[in-house]
Amino acid sequence: MTVAIIDYGSGNLRSCAKAFERAARENNLALDVVVTNDPHQVKAASHIVLPGVGAFADCRAGLDAVGGMVEMLEQQVIKGGKPFMGICVGMQLMAKVGREFANTDGLGWIDGEVVAIEPGDPSLKIPHMGWNELVLDDAGARHPVLAGITNGDHAYFVHSFHMKITTPSQRLASVNYGTAITAMVGRDNMVGTQFHPEKSQKTGLTLIGNFLGWKP
Repeated sequence: MTVAIIDYGSGNLRSCAKAFERAARENNLALDVVVTNDPHQVKAASHIVLPGVGAFADCRAGLDAVGGMVEMLEQQVIKGGKPFMGICVGMQLMAKVGREFANTDGLGWIDGEVVAIEPGDPSLKIPHMGWNELVLDDAGARHPVLAGITNGDHAYFVHSFHMKITTPSQRLASVNYGTAITAMVGRDNMVGTQFHPEKSQKTGLTLIGNFLGWKP
């Protein structure tokens, strides 16, 4: 098995790769982790990961600038059904549109839009940064990638925008930050986390290990 972590100029790639390597070791999985901007390596991979940090439009522009990558993702994830994970802005790019400073098309894989966090409580600062407690939706409680993760488990967040879901069954988990904020999405062979599993210690390693063993 090979995990392709996509390098398009955005994302904490080394720490992400190290977390996937550790989860593979701890789950006794024979697995190679490659960080790549080569669509052919994505085609050859068994699992695909799209990280991302920064602004939605910048990340989309960076992804579009990697020749053939978006087309390869469509081919391998949507048509080919390979397990896919989006992380932080990589998850946000799964939405139909991002509304950070301007309207920017996402990949359109999840029915939602990325909007500014509006917590309602002026004492809560933006960005939403640090540890928060996961609340699993019904779909999340049954999802294989969340096996062994329960309500109240902590995950690490750094973001000012979040995905507002329009198809409720596609939200797997949320957190409370003066309002319900989408923490994890999924459908078919894909999942996305607003939090950083590579920074979320036990919760993150459990989730990554589940993803690596997932056969959707």
